[in-house]
Amino acid sequence: MSIRLPETQEEWDNYYDLRYRILREPLNQLRGSEKNEGDAAGIHFAFYDDIQLIGIARLDKMDKTIYQVRFVAIDLPFQGKGYGQSIMKAVEDSAQQLNATKIILHARENAVEFYKSLAYSLLEPSHLLFGQVQHYLMEKIL
Repeated sequence: MSIRLPETQEEWDNYYDLRYRILREPLNQLRGSEKNEGDAAGIHFAFYDDIQLIGIARLDKMDKTIYQVRFVAIDLPFQGKGYGQSIMKAVEDSAQQLNATKIILHARENAVEFYKSLAYSLLEPSHLLFGQVQHYLMEKIL
């Protein structure tokens, strides 16, 4: 198993397909909604078991020492098996190597307990995605 940047066009296509299937399709959003302007500058993480893509995440620099985690998704057959913890550890390790002192994220309501288990603190409700899914601002001091 490895967590790394997608390398080939096929790996990038699979990366965005997973992001769409897990984070956008269930909310009846169009293909293309899984991408945004931050993709060019973000640090991308793809979790592979041999060639099978298991999960993804993106880390964005907010300022000199604060980073934001976005688009965390684990493919359905692999959810609940610890892969989310593994990819988050890789994201946090990368942030620490970049001298981050804090990580923030906006967790979907159904993911708040997962992030609490990783020592993220719940700060406040943040936004309602597509008018459907409540998100909560969370942070972790590194």
